[in-house]
Formats: sequence, C-alpha cells, structure tokens
Amino acid sequence: MLENDLELLIEAAREAAEIALYHKSKGLEVNEKPGDAGPVTQADIAVDRALRDRLTTARPGYGWLSEETPDSAERLVQDRLFIVDPIDGTRSFVKGERTWAHSLAVVEHGVVTQGVVFLPELDLLYAAGLSQGTFLNEQQISLSHKTDISEARVLATTPNMDPKHWRAPVPEFVRAHRPSLAYRLCLVAQGRYDAMLTLRPSWEWDIAAGALILSEAGAKVTDRQGVDLRFNNAVPQTAGVLGAAPDLHAQIAAKLVYT
Repeated sequence: MLENDLELLIEAAREAAEIALYHKSKGLEVNEKPGDAGPVTQADIAVDRALRDRLTTARPGYGWLSEETPDSAERLVQDRLFIVDPIDGTRSFVKGERTWAHSLAVVEHGVVTQGVVFLPELDLLYAAGLSQGTFLNEQQISLSHKTDISEARVLATTPNMDPKHWRAPVPEFVRAHRPSLAYRLCLVAQGRYDAMLTLRPSWEWDIAAGALILSEAGAKVTDRQGVDLRFNNAVPQTAGVLGAAPDLHAQIAAKLVYT
C-alpha cells in the first residue's frame, strides 16, 4: 500500500485517464442530469466507480464525496475523506475538446491536505501537498507577479462581470475563460493568469484540489466574501471562489459587492 496520499492520488488520476480516454474513443453516451445540472456520460460513471474502488480500498477509513456518487451523511463524521470530480468539464469532454480534468483531493478536518488535477489530453498533472508547494509535471510552479487590477488577466465567466456584483466602476481587467473550474485554479497557480473568480455557489468537488494547488503556489484563496474555504460541509458548496496573489486578491475583493 502506498504510504503517501499524494502518490495515491497521482496514480489514481492516471488510471482514471485511461478509462476516460477509452470511453471517449469508442463513442460517448450522453444524458442530461435532472434539474438542468448538466451532461453526464458513461465515462463519468465508469471513472467515478473506478476511483472510488481504488481510493477507498487503499484508505478504508476515509470518507467519500464525488459529483457522480449519491451523497451520504456518513462522510460528515469522518476525519478524512476524498473529494473527487471524476471528469471536471464534461461539456468540453463531450465536445471533443481537451480542457477537461480529473480532480482528486484529500481533506482532513475541513482542510485540503493533498490535491491533484490531471488533464490527460494536455499532459498536465498539477499536484500539491499542504505546506509542500505546487508542482506541474514534477516542476515547482508559482504565481505571476502582477499586482495592478487594471492589468490583471482574470479567469471568469461573463455573468460574473454583471455590474450588480461590483462596486462601481466594474474593473476593467482582461477577462478569459476555461470550462473546467479546477483547470482555472491551476492556470493561476502556474502564472499563466493572474486571478480567477466565480461568484456562483461552487461544488466542493470542482474546487477542493485546485484550491490547494493555487494556495500552495502562493495565492490567497477564499470564497467571494473573503472567507477561507472549508470543505466537507453538510451542503457541499462554497460561496464562490476568489483566488489570486494576496495584493491582487485584496483589490478584487474590495470591488465586490458582498451578498
């Protein structure tokens, strides 16, 4: 048995990629989740099942939270758990795009201690351990040094720029988008973008691994109101996410309207 949780997550992510790519190669069966919750494919389900078997067999005392597994209150009383998104960016996966990811995290008493985000078709494996730094394909990475909000490159969707969310005037930073929320967090950790934000409630499986990866690269990562993120909540969501270098984070947070 692997002693290191991070090594376990990395191995599991690579195994998940083989399953996802196999199903993608033979043709995807796409269904819509109830409540307009988005698409799901047989690959999502197969990857979820394989990851749960792999990870909980290796760590039988850990709880489990995943987008594709019915939730259970049992996880709330467990000290450690896995938080997993089998395929983050399923819409991109279905479209044949490459910007989808496997997102795997270990959480202990509400704090993410290990995180892996793997984009198989881009050969990008981001990994971080608490107080151990962030690595991309085994090379340490860190944030950009941009501190001026007007020059910042920020990953955010168009609805996030609605004036109702901002103290006038709305910031004029350069906005970009990537469909995978986990990948957005990692791109800021890598220094390719300067900040990311989403103002909608965010599912824990979308952000747990990426939040650690970004914070270990030197960023401040909070919800939209500047509150530190905690995981394994009864309702597994946070009040959005804002991640950037501390100075830039403070500038963006000061412009947001708290709700």
